[in-house]
Amino acid sequence: MSETEIDVAAERRAVDSVRTMLGLGGLVALVVGILILVNPVKSAAVMMQIVAVIVALYMVGSGAVYLGTAIFSKTMKGWPRTGHALLGLLYVLAGVILFANLTATAALLTVFLTVLIGIMWIVEGIVAFTTLKSTGSKGLTIFYGIISLLAGFALIFSPLLSAVTLWILIGVSMIVLGVMQIARAFTVK
Repeated sequence: MSETEIDVAAERRAVDSVRTMLGLGGLVALVVGILILVNPVKSAAVMMQIVAVIVALYMVGSGAVYLGTAIFSKTMKGWPRTGHALLGLLYVLAGVILFANLTATAALLTVFLTVLIGIMWIVEGIVAFTTLKSTGSKGLTIFYGIISLLAGFALIFSPLLSAVTLWILIGVSMIVLGVMQIARAFTVK
């Protein structure tokens, strides 16, 4: 087998791997998108429960690290040791509270993330207006800035309704992008 044939075979395997990953990723996105649209409330609840568990695990894990540092550090004395111990206890306590109230934690995270996206969109709108002097299309930039500001304020003032709307938009997007990614898997050469 010549070096050129080896290179072609290696390239073919790489392309096949990319095609497989594109196809699998697209299929997962398509299935998740369909699940979101078929039952948006249940799918959002499950997703936010998963996020709540991850946050609670993070809290308990961080608390354990801070407590371990406070207990086992050979160089830390006085207030730093006390601060690490207190911080560790607070993290562990917060994690336990989150685990005890996963549904409330999920609801709070949903509202928090929606408001955070709203704030980011407001900042994005403001930043768009700051680029007016250097942009090629002032009308489009102004339109984009206004839409970004309006969308941001809508998210902030109605976070639960906005979260539902965003969730459905994510479902539609995942279906469209999943189908497109599956199509790309068959066209990559």
